[in-house]
Amino acid sequence: MPNLKNGEFTVPLNGINHWVKIDGAENRTTPLIILHGGPGGNHYVFERTAGPLLAKARTVVYYEQRGCGRSEKPYADDEYTIQILIEDFKGLKEWLGVEKVDLLGYSFGGELALEIANHYPAEIHQLILSAPSLLHTDLQKMVQVTGFLSIGDSILINKISEGLQTGAPLDTIYYEIWETVSPEIVDLLLFENQEIAKINRGLWEESNLINTGLMNRTLTNSPIKVPLLDRLKDIHHPVLIMTGVFDRNTGLPISKMIHSNLSNSTLIQFGKSAHFPDLEETDKFVKEINTFLD
Repeated sequence: MPNLKNGEFTVPLNGINHWVKIDGAENRTTPLIILHGGPGGNHYVFERTAGPLLAKARTVVYYEQRGCGRSEKPYADDEYTIQILIEDFKGLKEWLGVEKVDLLGYSFGGELALEIANHYPAEIHQLILSAPSLLHTDLQKMVQVTGFLSIGDSILINKISEGLQTGAPLDTIYYEIWETVSPEIVDLLLFENQEIAKINRGLWEESNLINTGLMNRTLTNSPIKVPLLDRLKDIHHPVLIMTGVFDRNTGLPISKMIHSNLSNSTLIQFGKSAHFPDLEETDKFVKEINTFLD
């Protein structure tokens, strides 16, 4: 079993200093590496909510991706490709000095976990995907647009309807929404329980960490030649997929599509959650993960 130590570390990976935190090392389990979403997000909320509960039974390893949260920003604004992110991860695993790891990715982190497993299958044991994304697919954009229609105010609904009626491209409607939508509407999109949304937003503000948008821009402009959806059939690891039934951001359609294309996956739905079952149904979230990993 790995002989890791708890604490926060600055670890140079692929030429970039990354923020890394280990918790629950005394459990001496296969390390569970947490991959945050965004793209361009951080772990500040997760390490104060579901993370410590997982660390009661597992060895948990957090790291924030390059240019994200408390990690260093690359010199060039376009050094955020999937291949670079995968190589950063490879460096982290080498730094840990372990043979295999488990992955827990939420939102975009779920998509990144699948990319890592596809590129380095022998180094991954099991995968957990919480509300995983399939960035830049029309289906995910449609899920979000219809999600905004379901919770938006009259101004937003009219704006989306006008775009659809005039035949505006889906991409145009999608990006215009995100450029103009209010924080209150975003909270309604991401959470079913608005009291939990307030707690989440308070932690976002407390963290003082900002998403620069550079990673998302690079991933949009530099897609992998063969889309992940076409490579899912090559991933044979045990995979647990967890998604809130009210997820209006990545949504059940995305999770079901990923599930149907994986040879060894289980899909669990959370009946009281939207995009963050780790916050809206924390106890069930932790229990399902521990059961799966055990």
